[in-house]
Amino acid sequence: MMTPMRYILLVLGAIISIHYILSFTHEEYGKATSISNIAEQWTGSKSDPPYKTPVPDQYYKPDSPMDLQDRKANASFVMLVRNSDLIGIMSSMKQIEDRFNRKFQYPYVFLNDEPFTQNFKDHIQALTNSKVEFGLIPSDHWHQPSWVDEDRATKSRDDMVKNNVIYGGSVPYRNMCRFNSGFFYRHELLQQYRYYWRVEPDIKLFCDVDYDPFLMMQDQNKVYGFTISLYEYQATIPTLWNVVKSFINANPDLVASGNAMGFLSDDGGESYNLCHFWSNFEIADLDFWRSEAYSKFFEYLDEQGGFYYERWGDAPVHSIGAALFAKKEQIHFFNDIGYRHEPFQHCPQGNVHAKGKCWCDPAQNFDYEWYSCLNRYDKIFS
Repeated sequence: MMTPMRYILLVLGAIISIHYILSFTHEEYGKATSISNIAEQWTGSKSDPPYKTPVPDQYYKPDSPMDLQDRKANASFVMLVRNSDLIGIMSSMKQIEDRFNRKFQYPYVFLNDEPFTQNFKDHIQALTNSKVEFGLIPSDHWHQPSWVDEDRATKSRDDMVKNNVIYGGSVPYRNMCRFNSGFFYRHELLQQYRYYWRVEPDIKLFCDVDYDPFLMMQDQNKVYGFTISLYEYQATIPTLWNVVKSFINANPDLVASGNAMGFLSDDGGESYNLCHFWSNFEIADLDFWRSEAYSKFFEYLDEQGGFYYERWGDAPVHSIGAALFAKKEQIHFFNDIGYRHEPFQHCPQGNVHAKGKCWCDPAQNFDYEWYSCLNRYDKIFS
């Protein structure tokens, strides 16, 4: 006969066996009877803080684009940046996405004279649903050409440093100016595109852009668009205009009729008034830079060595090219795109400010300050 203790042990064994069977075959039973769950009943939950739990999907609205038009321009954003510019270009790109590109979904092309790191690529691609490409600039498009007289170039840089000319001693800055003047549009990643929007790190985009500026440029046959115009530093381009005049005299057939010479010169082209479009913001036609007129113009300038013997910038070079080889109506002022690149900003005024939901202070507007050239742009249409 079995003793009472044996009956008790037999019952306990059966209960334990049934428990383990139920734990493996019924998930909810297993969770409810687990040791950790029972312990929590006595000691309190040891789960993560509430904010660690993701917001349920039911509260999200899909991040889908606005009803896209049937047409899109063949266009891309272009960003010339270094790996160290990551935080600044992420800030710029986030504003581009929020104010415009989340709706229109144009692609991005990033260019660098060194390979982009995987960390850079990962952070950039996380900001957009659009296509992103990363390109390496060919060495001969970026570095100082071997034919430049380095002794002469060094002396020029030293003189500029003594005279406190901004970026006067920098070779990389000169490389950048030359690349932007005559090479960026030749990069293999840009060959597929017709229009571009240049974006730099740490800019501010103040207003919603609810229309497609690329399509507007295309349909209205515009070739160059800007937001800020101002005077160049004379010390950086002492011989540039003489070289420009020499080119014009040798190639009068390339100069467009009805051009914007009046923006550049107050005496019919005899002298340069130093006005230029600030090229850190550009929405423009890549085929214009690829044209015979501008190609010959850049090659002529480059042969003079002024990018290194002086400090010719891409802003005056692009501006002079656009003003000479396009009709004035083909140069567009984007009055409705609020924009800041330190230390200047364009802030739309009146109804334009309200329509764009702009957040800049209308009183902080460079348009007609003494150092601005917008009044000269206005006058060429009067």
